Amino acid sequence: MAHSTLYVKALPLQELDDVEVIKTEIRTGNILIVRITPLARKSVDETKLAITELTDHVKSIGGDIARLGEERIVITPPGVKIWRRETANSETAIPAVSLQKETLPGSN
Repeated sequence: MAHSTLYVKALPLQELDDVEVIKTEIRTGNILIVRITPLARKSVDETKLAITELTDHVKSIGGDIARLGEERIVITPPGVKIWRRETANSETAIPAVSLQKETLPGSN
């Protein structure tokens, strides 16, 4: 079986419509580092919705998703798992609730 090129891509989540682009990239087999701050500055509720939709999709196809600090998430396709420390189990879920406008840089 011939292997296609796998990319690691950095993408911004600027609006809810970007979720479909991200899903397509994951289905293609790419690894994504998604900056969620642009959408979080506009709407915390839309950010929560987007992350929930992405989490459900990624889990349904056998991929993985995790938070990288307050501003980014990493999403991997099936066959690529994200390493987590055992003591960091509370960080494995992506609690979109923690995205509050007052904690984002430049929103003061």
